[in-house]
Amino acid sequence: MHTLGDAKLLRIFIGEKDRCDGRPLYEHIVLRAREDGLAGATVLRGIEGFGASSLLHTARLLRLSDDLPIVIEIADKEEKIQPFIARLDDIFDEAKCGGLVTLERVDVLVYRPQSG
Repeated sequence: MHTLGDAKLLRIFIGEKDRCDGRPLYEHIVLRAREDGLAGATVLRGIEGFGASSLLHTARLLRLSDDLPIVIEIADKEEKIQPFIARLDDIFDEAKCGGLVTLERVDVLVYRPQSG
């Protein structure tokens, strides 16, 4: 185990239908995070949720939605996360859609396989 120590966890909440430059917005955000050299990003697809509109999006069989909630999580040092947050302003402007972003302090532990 290796301790990275204090870091920031960035969570970006968007909808599955959100698009930017013809591709899903989550894909666009992940590619930008990779370009910026962030440690990694994970995209999670929710099974149910609602946002500011209070419209319920669900994966339940009787009300199958094609706009399920998407959460993108990115954890890295604050000095790498902060510039990316500024880049998110441009990404959301470009996509012409909304989202919710949260930021919290986390302790990061990294597990790597031992050689041998």
